Amino acid sequence: MSGHSKWHNIQAKKSKVDAKRGKIFTKIGKELMMAAKDGTNPETNAKLRDVILKAKAANMPNDNITRLLKKAAGDVNSANYEDMVYEGYGPNGVAVIVEAYTDNKNRTAGNVRHIFDKFGGNLGTSGSVMFMFNKKGQIVIEKTEELDEEEIMMLALESGAEDMTSEEEVLEIITEPEAFDAVKAAISEAGIEILEGEVTMIPNVTTSLDIETSILFQKLVDKLLEDEDVDNVYHNAEFHEDFEG
Repeated sequence: MSGHSKWHNIQAKKSKVDAKRGKIFTKIGKELMMAAKDGTNPETNAKLRDVILKAKAANMPNDNITRLLKKAAGDVNSANYEDMVYEGYGPNGVAVIVEAYTDNKNRTAGNVRHIFDKFGGNLGTSGSVMFMFNKKGQIVIEKTEELDEEEIMMLALESGAEDMTSEEEVLEIITEPEAFDAVKAAISEAGIEILEGEVTMIPNVTTSLDIETSILFQKLVDKLLEDEDVDNVYHNAEFHEDFEG
């Protein structure tokens, strides 16, 4: 096992933020509409299949998923959501990537810009921070007494993972995006419960924050995620060790 895991500093706050997002089902519904443009059969549409898995991971009831799929099938030709990416800087120069699904680019861009400005950041141009991140598959497994870390590492590497790191409470497996599905399937088929699994943006450099800036930056992230058009926020902040989120 090698490398410095970003799970604690970058992802530890994610579950807390997700728990605050009362509109997560609405956002997943938009993703379904986007994915359905390439076909409404999840067996032949990998993107749609991933969104359905995301919906289930968010504890969306199966009835809701079925209803959204029927709506997507009926509205597929009229769905006009666009996939947008915004790049910018938070306080202390933290690099931020915002992914959004929107039916009104002007509205979303204006909202995102306002939030950056309000919390000590600024919206940048395309490519301004993207080079600081690598697109990777990330699989997180909660440590238990029953798990054999070496066996999991061998399984992960043999199925195509590029690395595994051990944190205090979790194991983090990193893959290339193309290998993510195969590695995740191998782990699931071995009966190992996955705490979280997704293709994400992992920073290759981090920006350390003091306690005051950590608080301010978390407010920026929270406010971005509260916007119904925003789907994901990635950043390279390394929060102060005393920051509780």
